[in-house]
Amino acid sequence: MAECSQISDETNENENTQKHQEIHLEDAESRNPDDESNSHTEMKKPISPEQEYKASIQMKKSKKKALIELRCRVEDAILGNYMLGKPRGKVPESNKTQENLHDISLWGVPLLPSKGHEGTDIILLKFLKARDFRVSEAFNMLRRTLIWRREFKTEGILEENFGPELENVVYINSTDKEGHPLCYNVCGAFKDREFYNKTFGSEAKCEDFLRWRVQSMEKVIQNLNFTAGGVDSMVQILDLKNSPRPSNKELRLVTKKAITLLQDNYPELIFRHIVINVPFWYYASHTLISKFISQRTRSKFILARPSGVADTLLKFIAPENLPVQYGGLNRENDIEFSPADRALELIVKSGTIESIEIPATEAGVTVVWDMTIVGWDVNYKEEFIPEDEGSYKILLEKDKTMGQSMRNSFYISEPGKIVITIENGTYKRKKVLYRFRSKPTVPMYVYFK
Repeated sequence: MAECSQISDETNENENTQKHQEIHLEDAESRNPDDESNSHTEMKKPISPEQEYKASIQMKKSKKKALIELRCRVEDAILGNYMLGKPRGKVPESNKTQENLHDISLWGVPLLPSKGHEGTDIILLKFLKARDFRVSEAFNMLRRTLIWRREFKTEGILEENFGPELENVVYINSTDKEGHPLCYNVCGAFKDREFYNKTFGSEAKCEDFLRWRVQSMEKVIQNLNFTAGGVDSMVQILDLKNSPRPSNKELRLVTKKAITLLQDNYPELIFRHIVINVPFWYYASHTLISKFISQRTRSKFILARPSGVADTLLKFIAPENLPVQYGGLNRENDIEFSPADRALELIVKSGTIESIEIPATEAGVTVVWDMTIVGWDVNYKEEFIPEDEGSYKILLEKDKTMGQSMRNSFYISEPGKIVITIENGTYKRKKVLYRFRSKPTVPMYVYFK
């Protein structure tokens, strides 16, 4: 192919550039350091923007060259019938057999570069990134992944049933601010001894758990988009609240196997790992696990103690998409609000009182509002204040301490406003996130006439 023929030319060009740099370096080292005209040669000159730009271009060229080389190797391996570990040989002449050879794919994306699918390069780049653009290592990793998928029988794994108990352990819920699917892993379920033994009670059950973990990964991949400009990676959120300690041998060994398996066969599909409700013992465990994962994977980890869960998650996830149990506004099967109902923001400084006013200019509607406060520990009060000065104020909530996301509603029988007063008696400023809406309502007394 034309692309393959360009590789040798670019390689020669890079070798010439490298030789030129070596000669230049030798020339610089041969200068007399006592020579007054060269007295400053040992000082490091700052890199100019132009030099940075040229280095960036050179890096892009290097990566492009690696991608072209990997494409050539994959093309040759598929057409040569040895991509899946078979010995090199003549491609069968049968059209049906040849078509099957050409149909090798990964996550729904054909791997034969000459097919021209826009997702092929995206998949190949993931393997290159995982191996720091070392082509041979990336190619071998891809082959091992394809062989493993055939032996592990991943193609039909989405149809396998592992029981309803595990459905709430890993689940997909909405996306982050950049559109990456959010995959939540809730480890607290394994603290129940009966459930733990049912899941890890034997070697066969541990193998089933690994298959379930792979199935969970494949389900999230169904939400990815391997096209130009598409979101092709996910965010994993690991909730360690009430999680069993690492002294549980079965869980520790299975977790280690799962991490290795996912790292070896699902490269660059995790955009970010966020571990929340981290107990003290986890830090030692995380240090141990880090020995089995790459530096690139380690850099994606973000740890949050229980007190910082909401603050950490809201940096990456909009409050409308973050579940209420983590300090957001997203409720399961919500009939009042949707993610399209964006939250407003109010900052309450330390030792101050602020108010939120929700207008209710017409009667015969019900006003519904959501509110969450990052960090909690504030007092709030809710009341309805009518426009008519002769009417009475109605106290809806009296000086309550905010400890979780809150939702309330009130039927408006006369024009006025809902006023939510927030008192921050702490030493830290607080961020209030809220939203509201009005909906026409028929008063209950009408139904009883």
